[in-house]
Order: sequence, then structure tokens, then C-alpha cells
Amino acid sequence: MRRRIFLASALLAASFSAAHAQPHPIEVQDPWARATLGQSRTGAAYLTLSATGPAADRLVAASSPVAAKTELHNHIMVGNVAQMRPVDAIEIAPGSPTLLQPGGLHIMLIDLKAPLQAGTSFPVTLTFEKAGAVTVQVAVRANRPAAPVGHGHTH
Repeated sequence: MRRRIFLASALLAASFSAAHAQPHPIEVQDPWARATLGQSRTGAAYLTLSATGPAADRLVAASSPVAAKTELHNHIMVGNVAQMRPVDAIEIAPGSPTLLQPGGLHIMLIDLKAPLQAGTSFPVTLTFEKAGAVTVQVAVRANRPAAPVGHGHTH
């Protein structure tokens, strides 16, 4: 009887380990944020999401200890004015990376507890509808000024 209990326990432990050894079904690449300027109380995080299997998923939430509130956002044009608006979820289709980037979809960090400083990093937990949660480290990059108009163009 003891042998059966031991074998059952060993099989359960092996299956539990195998389940947790599988890669997350969403791959997160290049998570980064710009350093904040002055006393800015908001920031944004950017990254690329890819479904590693055949099923689509959705990013439904994000959180970080560096901000009081974290929202999923998109830039939209209203007339000639760019505005940021919260979105309920961000779709992730298999075979097509989803880019969170400046001027588009992004993770908005609201009421920062401290400035985001270049060369540091901070955790963000991403919550997916099907895949659950995963925490990634977001690298803070220097806030570079925008390139001058016509930069790189020759006539």
C-alpha cells in the first residue's frame, strides 16, 4: 500500500513539474519605458506580444508597483488632435506580433511613485484572458528628443 501511495505521489509531482516547465503561451519581447522628465506623474511601457501557440489571447490588465494605477491605452486621432484612451483589452493573434509602441497601444503608468530613471528597470505584471499572468522586467531608456523635421531626408 505504501508503495502505491509513493508512486502516486511521485507521478503527481512529475506531472505538476512538467506542467510548470512549459513555456508561457505568450512571448513578451523588449519591454521598455522612457525615462520621465521633471516631476511627471505618468509614464508608459512598451513591448511586443506574440502568441506561441495556435490560439489567440487578449491582454486584459497590467499592474506595477511603480504606479498607483496602470491602464491599457491606445492613441487615437480626434480631428487633428492625438488623444490617449483606455482600452478594455489588447488582442494577440497567433502568427502576428502585437506591438505596444509610442503613438499606438501602450501600458499607461498613472501617478508614478517616483520618476522613471534611465538605466533602471521595474516589474510589470501582464494578465492575459487565457494564459494568466506573467511578470516582466521593463528597462527604462533615456528619453531622447524627437528627430528634427526632415532629418535623414535628402532632396
